Amino acid sequence: MGGVDPAGDLQGAQVPALSTLALFETTYTVSELCGEVKGLLASAFPSVWVVGELQRVKASPRGHLYCELVEKGADDEVVGKLEAVLWKTDHQRVARLLAHSGQQLADGQEVRLRGNLDFFAAGGKVQLCVREVDPAFTLGQLERRRRETLAALAAAGLLERNRALPLPELPLRVALVTSEGSAAYHDFLSGLAESGYGFRVIFVHASVQGREAEREVVSALAALAGAAVDCAVLVRGGGSRADLAAFDSRAVAEAVARAPFPVLTGLGHEIDRAIADLVAHTALKTPTKAAELLVERVARAEQRLVELRQALLRQGTAPLRAGREALGRAERGVRLARLRLAGRGARVAELGRALGRAGQGTLRAAARRTEGLERLCRQLGPERTLARGFSITRTAEGALLREAARAAAGELLVTSLAAGALRSRVVEEGEQG
Repeated sequence: MGGVDPAGDLQGAQVPALSTLALFETTYTVSELCGEVKGLLASAFPSVWVVGELQRVKASPRGHLYCELVEKGADDEVVGKLEAVLWKTDHQRVARLLAHSGQQLADGQEVRLRGNLDFFAAGGKVQLCVREVDPAFTLGQLERRRRETLAALAAAGLLERNRALPLPELPLRVALVTSEGSAAYHDFLSGLAESGYGFRVIFVHASVQGREAEREVVSALAALAGAAVDCAVLVRGGGSRADLAAFDSRAVAEAVARAPFPVLTGLGHEIDRAIADLVAHTALKTPTKAAELLVERVARAEQRLVELRQALLRQGTAPLRAGREALGRAERGVRLARLRLAGRGARVAELGRALGRAGQGTLRAAARRTEGLERLCRQLGPERTLARGFSITRTAEGALLREAARAAAGELLVTSLAAGALRSRVVEEGEQG
């Protein structure tokens, strides 16, 4: 083990006296001591499991992954910190292992790591060289947090709160919360634009993964609290389960649940449902699906409007159609009546002509009969009888006297002759006048 001689030539300089033992103690160079520390750590901790929260996770251009492993106290303060590194080959192998369970190393993740302690002499720091990561531990921690968060939300009555808000039949005023310029941003807006409907979108940027995601999503929803929107849409693209960590946080879940407008989520994960999905008004798989839901809702409202317009048109025009049909029937009736009247008129004219010819013949025949009767009457008339010497005797009252016995004595009689009349009085037989 190397050292330096403390008793070198001091050329007469005045120095404090050293004890005899001190003159024989080993003195290290920095690199020598760092080497000793490195060796001691390697021998004392050749393989050790460590639990902590990842922070400042950063990949290097060479493929290595650097991070900090911290432990937090009851008040969320850091009570322990250890730098860690995954060299390229270890990083690639661990990444493949975690990918099978939809995980990746990210800030804020609780992990259980195995590695060896190393002392980096050039930087003067101890670091954990990670060889393995326990996927089951991280999943268990996530599930435990998830259960605790859901229980707290249920106790606060927040699981159904946002779902109870009515989503308007015509949701044209939409707030969009996502990362500006992301694939989710473009997919959602393209879906609305292609519909041709007049959607008005208020956009609020928020990181949707990483250490700032939780704070920015909560802040974005709070900023929209006073906006006149029909609903808000919280979307992001696909990713691992670790990418969804912010949407499993209690802060984001409470912000979604307490929003004064319906919140739709489209977090881009086909399998898992984040806690934000569970408290949202409606959870969709992707940003595109979220846009389709709004477009379909507006389309249904438009269809109902078309049907209502058609129903009103039918109701409004039904009396007109009935009137036109009645008028048509009346016109057809009038035409038929005219035809019938014309036919009857022709028949009457024909009958009139026939009646006129028949009447004239009847009149002529009647005239001839009348003339014959007149001649007969003249021949049989009393005047002709009287002219032949006959007479007609009547009582004074004008009654025709046919029997002498009917004339009473003293009764005045009038006898009509062919020329003039005689008056006489009846006397009894043997009486002299």
